[in-house]
Amino acid sequence: MSKMSESTTKESRKEVRTLTGAEIFIECLKEEGVKDIFGYPGGVILHIYDQLYGCEEIKHYLVRHEQGAIHAAEGYARTTGKPGVALVTSGPGACNAITGIANAYYDGYPLVVFTGQVASSLIGNDAFQEADIVGITRSCCKHNYLVKNTKDLPTIIKEAFHIATTGKPGPVVVDMPKDILTDKAEYIYPEKVKLPGYNPNYNGHPLQVAKSLNLLNKAERPVILCGGGVIAAEAHEELLKLAKILNIPVANTLMGTGGFPGTDELSLGLVGMHGNYRANLAMANCDTLFAIGTRFSDRVTGKLSKFCSDAKIIHIDIDPCSISKSVPVDIPIVGDAKRILSDMLNIINPEEINKTADKKKEWLEKISEWKQKRVKVSAKTEKLNPANVIQRIYELTKSKDPVICTEVGQHQMWTGLLYKFDKPRRFVTSGGLGTMGFGFPSAIGAQVANPDKLVINIAGDGSIQMNIQELATCIHYNIPVKVFIINNGYLGMVRQWQERLFDKRYSHTLMTGPDYVKLAEAYGATGMRVATEEELDSTIIKAIETEGPVFVDFIVDSMEAVFPWVLAGDPICNVLMGKETCDDLQGEYS
Repeated sequence: MSKMSESTTKESRKEVRTLTGAEIFIECLKEEGVKDIFGYPGGVILHIYDQLYGCEEIKHYLVRHEQGAIHAAEGYARTTGKPGVALVTSGPGACNAITGIANAYYDGYPLVVFTGQVASSLIGNDAFQEADIVGITRSCCKHNYLVKNTKDLPTIIKEAFHIATTGKPGPVVVDMPKDILTDKAEYIYPEKVKLPGYNPNYNGHPLQVAKSLNLLNKAERPVILCGGGVIAAEAHEELLKLAKILNIPVANTLMGTGGFPGTDELSLGLVGMHGNYRANLAMANCDTLFAIGTRFSDRVTGKLSKFCSDAKIIHIDIDPCSISKSVPVDIPIVGDAKRILSDMLNIINPEEINKTADKKKEWLEKISEWKQKRVKVSAKTEKLNPANVIQRIYELTKSKDPVICTEVGQHQMWTGLLYKFDKPRRFVTSGGLGTMGFGFPSAIGAQVANPDKLVINIAGDGSIQMNIQELATCIHYNIPVKVFIINNGYLGMVRQWQERLFDKRYSHTLMTGPDYVKLAEAYGATGMRVATEEELDSTIIKAIETEGPVFVDFIVDSMEAVFPWVLAGDPICNVLMGKETCDDLQGEYS
């Protein structure tokens, strides 16, 4: 057979292939290069699970709750930049996925979530396990689809992956009725996506780019704010070069952690409600703020009327809706952060930079003074200090370049403050939605995506119980996540607010938890407990070196609070640095 006739035959076969919707689904995932998916089976999607039986190209991870599937897919996406994929059934299965979908939407990470649906003829009839997932997810996903014809499935899946990964990344939901999966249609996977109403702008306007650089050159007290968009755009190298050339200090949002090296001399660290003193004071006193890929969350800005009130603000964001939504800006630039920062680097004039070099030097000296302000750690107790535990985790693991995931609460803020991330995609945490229970399943997804990396989930004893069932998933697939539980016996962050704002009326925040060592062993994992400073380092090292999943229960002081702390409604320069009654100090940290 000639090469031409062979090629024609292949093309013909491709054109006339007739498959069921379930078979088309699998073929589409293969076309998109999907290797791993997270899911939970149910009645209306059993035809897909039948196709997954013996499928060598795609590995399916059976979670123990649908929320865990979405968080795992997001952990996969956050650490790779690739879209995470999840598959859940109709009704309660799809509803259980909503929190995870919303989490990815607010933090801007690419997911494609496939949900099962009752047969098309039953939609709207209150059928068994029916839920209007398209209506429910409309406000918390980037886009969603209800598939109405099997022949449309390849085009919809192609569009879903395209939308999830372009522009500002986010989750896309594809709702698939049962009959769509059993009916047959001709299968051709489209090569291109045609969406006339969806054309994200990637190139910044040249005049706006030039104006921004001119303003930065003239600035005497400039600050760069690194948001999560820096990481999403893979713009970390360009940001580092620009900050070094212009000699401008860089603060980061929680989502921007790792977008600028935390150990660099220009790093101000975390900014906002629990941000570093130096970062908050620098932001409050700057004359020019260069914000990149941030939505200016209320946790970052504090009292809006006082936020950078004397500063000119430049804002780069690929999402035009994020610009001037909360904070009015002077120079908006809509586009991709990597391209725009590259454009700036290409037009830098060293002579213009030097005009304000002396003033910038004075500014950095002032920031160095603010760096000396340290958090007071209260009097030593019989139990471990939680900040010290996280500091030791950092010191003992930083050389291993780990992925650190967290739940939500005090431990999350201490990790953001004390763990210095020098690379992007190493810090996985829930920002915009603040989802308790996020950390553990996201760590599973991160470990699946990075099988050779050390993956640690730093948890609170409240958050870890939200999705603790996923320890069974770790055991099932031998996923060696290390879980470090900062166990203070309370819902710590809420208790902290009650202490200061509600006259120590600790209403329903006292937690009675399980014996985590026995619990880990009951699942088949390794459990450890640390109660004294003397065993702290050795146990952390032992946990890291132990094969398979490990739970470590750190028994810490119940009444320790996270500082720095800006009270809600205050300007970010009103920074509390410790309890007023700290006469007998255990130590300090910056």
